[in-house]
Amino acid sequence: MRTARVLVTPKPVINDPQGATVKQALNSLGFAGVEEVRIGKYLEIQLQASSDAEARSEVEQMCRKLLANRVIEDFRFDVDPAAEADDAGEAVADAAAAGDANADKGPKAAKGARGGSGEG
Repeated sequence: MRTARVLVTPKPVINDPQGATVKQALNSLGFAGVEEVRIGKYLEIQLQASSDAEARSEVEQMCRKLLANRVIEDFRFDVDPAAEADDAGEAVADAAAAGDANADKGPKAAKGARGGSGEG
């Protein structure tokens, strides 16, 4: 089993009224350094695939066909390699026990990891 983490965001040229509202709210709360906020979607998908390449290809097609509106949105994703379910569960439990509050949060794609791109 593999886990894909997908991040879908509005294209830079697209107006993002939700992001503008959040930016204004953050500024009014004293976060004056916030210059821009873009609101998007984050998805985690568990999938069966015989290889990492197959998994990446399937996720790319999911994004292109359904998950992102390519006219107004970009996407990027990362696929974790196959792992035994017990090993993955133990790793999350171990990280939580060690006090790592972010052990099971956030897409690697948002941190600049390799991923597919809806651009082009």
